[in-house]
Amino acid sequence: MAIDPRNLRPSELVRLMNSTPLGEVISERQLYRHRSRAGFRIGDDKAVDLLKYIAWLVHQRNTSEPEPDGDPYATLKDRARARNAALSLAGRDIGELPAVVDPDRKARAATDFRYFCEAYFPLTFHLAWSSDHQKVIERIEQEVLEGRLFAMAMPRGSGKSTISECACIWAVLFGHREFVCLIGSDEGHAVEMLDSIKMELDGNELLLADFPEVVYPVHCLDGIANRCSGQLYQGERTFISWTAKEIVLPTIPESKASGAIIKVGGITGRIRGMKYKRSDGQTVRPSLVILDRMDSRVERVGFAWVRGRVVGR
Repeated sequence: MAIDPRNLRPSELVRLMNSTPLGEVISERQLYRHRSRAGFRIGDDKAVDLLKYIAWLVHQRNTSEPEPDGDPYATLKDRARARNAALSLAGRDIGELPAVVDPDRKARAATDFRYFCEAYFPLTFHLAWSSDHQKVIERIEQEVLEGRLFAMAMPRGSGKSTISECACIWAVLFGHREFVCLIGSDEGHAVEMLDSIKMELDGNELLLADFPEVVYPVHCLDGIANRCSGQLYQGERTFISWTAKEIVLPTIPESKASGAIIKVGGITGRIRGMKYKRSDGQTVRPSLVILDRMDSRVERVGFAWVRGRVVGR
């Protein structure tokens, strides 16, 4: 059978080159790669010129590659480091915030504490309000918005702690207060109330729907507090804090609650002189103090529940 070395099909070329005493020297896959690299210099899309192919192979073997600049291993490490840094940055950034689901509901709740409790905590406040509850809610609303003093008694088991926790959330979400201090009868009680607030911020879907600028960054933590220090929004740190005794809400430019603080402590602990330095360098002190289950030793507090009584500023 006559073979034209200047016009060989790829399969013929492979069989011809593997027919020497050297045995197999090339495969169809390797020839395909060579044809892709050489282009039409060694043939067309159907046939290969063996002589041109050999000349191309010789040229490739004898052509020395340019020396790389610097240490190739160091360059490879730098590329890997840059790639890992980019992946880490992308994983830490929370991305765009979801849209507010119900702006009208959010706007109405801004100055109506009772509606806020009913709209965002329907499973908690599912019973009708008593006249005492309504009076307390009205006084809390005045306290948060205007800073008035009041004292009121309520029986045990009437929801004092729950209303106190919701008052904390309402005060910071709408920017009414930038630093809320929650004081318990002891350290453990205060921490329990803060855990309840955390559960609402982390698991309340209604709050997530209408307050994504606050709650969405919390959800992005996935319950892992160690992620706080590295969390980013649009490339900038959120400075969110999620510890056993303190919550610092994320610093988001369009949020009224940006950088707001909720801090807890026991009545016998260190509560005098409490302050916090924000990411912008400003030092803030509590503007709303809530005490729950205090005894008669409490004097001149900002807003206090005292064993069924409310004593406040």
